[in-house]
Amino acid sequence: MFCAHSDHYTWGFVAGSSCDVIYNSDVLKNGTVSSPNYPAPYPSRTTCHYEFQGRGKERVQIVFQDFNLYHPSDDSKQCENHDSLTAFVHIDGRDDKIDSFCGNTMPKPMMSNGPRLTLKFDSVISSRYSRGFKAQFSFTENFGIKTGSQLPDYPCAFVFNSNVSRTGYFHSPNYPGYYPRDTECHYFFNGNQDEKIHLHFNYFDVEGVLPCEAASDSDYVEFSNYMTRDRKYPRYCGQLKEFDIESKRKFFRVTFRSTDRLDGTGFNATYHFMDEVETYTATADAPAAATKLKDTFGSIILLLALTLRIFT
Repeated sequence: MFCAHSDHYTWGFVAGSSCDVIYNSDVLKNGTVSSPNYPAPYPSRTTCHYEFQGRGKERVQIVFQDFNLYHPSDDSKQCENHDSLTAFVHIDGRDDKIDSFCGNTMPKPMMSNGPRLTLKFDSVISSRYSRGFKAQFSFTENFGIKTGSQLPDYPCAFVFNSNVSRTGYFHSPNYPGYYPRDTECHYFFNGNQDEKIHLHFNYFDVEGVLPCEAASDSDYVEFSNYMTRDRKYPRYCGQLKEFDIESKRKFFRVTFRSTDRLDGTGFNATYHFMDEVETYTATADAPAAATKLKDTFGSIILLLALTLRIFT
């Protein structure tokens, strides 16, 4: 029996204890998806498939709002043969598993590598105390990146101009959730004459091993003063503590590249356009004018002190 759910604007197939639901971006760009009977307990011995079908450059983003599946122990990482939710993306004609989730630990936001994503819900036992799950879905073309201006000529590219904002932040696709696989994003920073760009990475978790090359199937972040690769900067990957990167000129390019194998939670960074003679301080988020004013005030105080010494 085919049915239409007016609250989700979705169409699916329901038969016995199985349920398959299709969410199509032609019908709705965002909505909610949940386990059967949510927030009431879900039935046992049930398998549901939730398939999300977008178009073109659209990516599917899933953000969980509630997650409560029955699990006989506190170890939510052991999901095999337990009530669970598994996410799959489609790469080169095959379904590739992102991860399985169970227990009460809220999954991080997830994003597809293309216009399709599938969730598989398996209820083995259930419990009258288990609510199931609820999540917000959206078909988006901005990769979950809401700073900068997106460039339409690239699959994933954002530009940051000094004459718009001298300070701000940027992050990897779908941050703080897992970044999508097989994805390349560019971040272009354009300063004014005699400016340079300072980047401070507050968080960095990009799967890979040094030197982050293709031979090791490493994801990476790359920096360049040009549109092409700049050999002055090594590629960055792995789990790193806070670090800083500075450009040599008024243009800077940051490239994030993920393979089709592993996942990480990416990076979160701040940017600051500075005059070439300006020195970066830990207060990079403050306006550059305030920093200059502080330096000027300090110089005046020093000059007054020297003057008093001369005439006393």
